Amino acid sequence: MKAVYFAWVRERIGMPQENLDPPPGVVTAGDLIAWLRARGEGYEYAFENSATIRVAIDRVHVKQDAEIAGAREIAFFPPMTGG
Repeated sequence: MKAVYFAWVRERIGMPQENLDPPPGVVTAGDLIAWLRARGEGYEYAFENSATIRVAIDRVHVKQDAEIAGAREIAFFPPMTGG
């Protein structure tokens, strides 16, 4: 699956996107965030307050308990404000 990072998540990780192959125990978007956090300092910094991270699976916003099986793209966003 492709992971896409936006705004300061992208800046902290240091790349806009990457292909991921998470292990079998990673079932939900929240599991994926936890797995990513363990991948290194940039990821840990990007996802340090993981409850605030917004997730979209195949361009549909979901909660972190959403299952990722079959996802082609998972996007991660920081909290946003708008006007």
